[in-house]
Amino acid sequence: MESNGIAGKHGLEGDSDLQFLLTGGDLLKVRSSSWKKTRFYKLQEDCKTMWHESHKTFRSKQTFSIDDIQAVRAGRQSEGLQKYTEDHVEGRCFSIIFRGRRKNLDLIASSEEEAKQWVNALEKVISNMRNLNRQQKTEHWIYNCMRKADKNSDSKMSQKELKRFLHQVNIEVDDDYAEMLFEKCDHSKSGYLEGPEIEHFYKLLTEREEIDVIYGKYAGTDGQMSSTDLLNFLLKEQRESASVDDALKLIEKYEVDDAAKEKQHMTQDGFLMYLHRDEGLVFNHVHKEMYQDMSQPLNHYFISSSHNTYLMEDQLKGPSSTEAYIRALMKSCRCVELDCWDGSEGEPVIYHGYTLTSKILFKDVIKALKEYAFKTSEYPVIISLENHCSVEQQKVMAEHMTSILGSALLTTPLGDAMPTDFPSPEELKGRFLIKGKRLNKLDAFYAADDAVEEDDSVSEDDEAADAEEDEEKKPKKSKLKLAKELSNIVIYCKSVHFNGFEDARDNRAFYEMSSFKEGKAVKLAEESANAYIQHNVSKLSRIYPGGSRTDSSNYNPVPLWNSGCQIVALNFQTPSKELDLNQGRFYPNGFSGYILKPAYLRDPASEFDPITLTKGDWLQHKVLHVMIISAQQLPKLKKKKKSIVDPLVRVEVYGVPADTTEKETVNISNNGFNPMWNEQFQFEVYVPELAMVRFVVEDYDSTSQNDLIGQYALPFTSLQNGYRHVPLLTNNGDVIPSAGLFVHVMVVDAQ
Repeated sequence: MESNGIAGKHGLEGDSDLQFLLTGGDLLKVRSSSWKKTRFYKLQEDCKTMWHESHKTFRSKQTFSIDDIQAVRAGRQSEGLQKYTEDHVEGRCFSIIFRGRRKNLDLIASSEEEAKQWVNALEKVISNMRNLNRQQKTEHWIYNCMRKADKNSDSKMSQKELKRFLHQVNIEVDDDYAEMLFEKCDHSKSGYLEGPEIEHFYKLLTEREEIDVIYGKYAGTDGQMSSTDLLNFLLKEQRESASVDDALKLIEKYEVDDAAKEKQHMTQDGFLMYLHRDEGLVFNHVHKEMYQDMSQPLNHYFISSSHNTYLMEDQLKGPSSTEAYIRALMKSCRCVELDCWDGSEGEPVIYHGYTLTSKILFKDVIKALKEYAFKTSEYPVIISLENHCSVEQQKVMAEHMTSILGSALLTTPLGDAMPTDFPSPEELKGRFLIKGKRLNKLDAFYAADDAVEEDDSVSEDDEAADAEEDEEKKPKKSKLKLAKELSNIVIYCKSVHFNGFEDARDNRAFYEMSSFKEGKAVKLAEESANAYIQHNVSKLSRIYPGGSRTDSSNYNPVPLWNSGCQIVALNFQTPSKELDLNQGRFYPNGFSGYILKPAYLRDPASEFDPITLTKGDWLQHKVLHVMIISAQQLPKLKKKKKSIVDPLVRVEVYGVPADTTEKETVNISNNGFNPMWNEQFQFEVYVPELAMVRFVVEDYDSTSQNDLIGQYALPFTSLQNGYRHVPLLTNNGDVIPSAGLFVHVMVVDAQ
């Protein structure tokens, strides 16, 4: 079948890197020290799928989609390559890292030049795929489904192939309807569709009636939208403060028809293109960039934080991996946890103590942090140490951190005088802060040596002790011998035991922070939220999941954010609603991992209490009207390959208890292609600055739990009014390429 320019190369025609991949070549695949085999790899003609030969009996054709690749990493960065190859092949190695739980592909090229070419070429094709706009992705997707349905590859579509195609795009059409569509397009009456007829069929399929109506209402100039018509739409429907200039910019950016562009008009295709891009999304594209003040003290921000960062799966027997740190950092996580234990040959290791999780070297994790910490965000990373090591290996830890991280490691307070407050994220750009035990106060930096009392042990009463203590018994205060070298590099995040808010206020310096197990923290957030808020105005708090969560599940972070807690650590390796909310919370502000807390969570005299809402600046009562109009191209679920989805949409609001609620549409049977609901919901939101909105699309099942198709969470304050598309993410947080919801949003002040 001809691609009609639909799938193809999208702007890479004649590119030498693309040619290199289309030709393909031999690479050495590495699985273990004994399993290293040469395999042939090439990019298929669709420029979207990699093919590699396989010697397994039933797998003559092995392929993976370019969309499934999360990253390509040059050198011996993966654990497999570090373990099974020698130093001298460094330049010839690279790894392909996949999304989700699929194993990496570790490869060795025959020369360094060739390895470079593979890495560059793959990165170019991946970024090209990612940059395709939504419309092209839709075309790409539909075209690919057509190609799969054309079983005998004669570039013609029989009626049977057409039915197979419709099933592929997740739409169950009864025979009469399929026949009618078919006959409508089979102008040549030949009994199959080819060339332009397939294009016509494709046009009928991609019709969007709901867009026709909106476009028709505003297209007042020869059936097209002039810049004035478009401006009217932006002002009236989208509630934007736009000018004619803004309308002209959109036409310049998105209009596909040159003749219309010449007249400064926008056709319906251009209009659809605009609705699918940043300006037409439900998320306010201004918030995509850094838009908050980054010069306030560190503890005035929510900080994206991970727990048991080393785990890829659960915490009883899952693999530990440096890859898990890289993934968290690339998601702009700014506080990572290192569980440190004595290892063999004097080298400390990281794993989940007392369990069967695999071990990784402490120094390898520090190297990974150095390499990946500031690729997504340049703001500071906190290294939270859970230290179970002997003094000897603690010295090794300190040595690795100082030598590997170099000047990026903060080893003295900023400024010439004893600080009284935290530095800002802005001042700490590109720096690592160590969170851990410290033998003395920070004043030691400014005092004459003999004036400081030294003790070589500290009470071990944080998570390390927590892991072993029984809830009922009072823990015996065990002592941890602490190496001076390690103690000295703990500056702004000194771990101390929490003995109540009063003790913290009267006896603790600003840089002395406590960690709270989720149960304790939730209790404080429910019973003394205002005291917790005031504590967090001057101190940092870290919350972590209870040890009973052996499946690495997550707790709800929202009540803790409502109480001003900055470091609410979640298991990044576990797909969950809680992690979706975390991703939504930290998506704005340039994906920096830092979000400025609302003013009433930064004010020492704040009277805000999320549980008993009193009058105050936080009360900005809004009414949120949401109309769920339609969805497009919802994917079929892997475990139900045979069945078409029966989608329903749920809108969830999270925030202070008074704002937390959800509402859902009816389910539509057998249509994942273009289901229409046109259902309206209304929500009362009292504290908008703390509210999150989550759109969830599920496959309805009358006999068991509904399955998640896709979801999208964002802060209430980042919602855009008007007709908007909502992108959909998988439970791993990856964008589903061509799927989306179409909604109408209206936020108004309550009367």
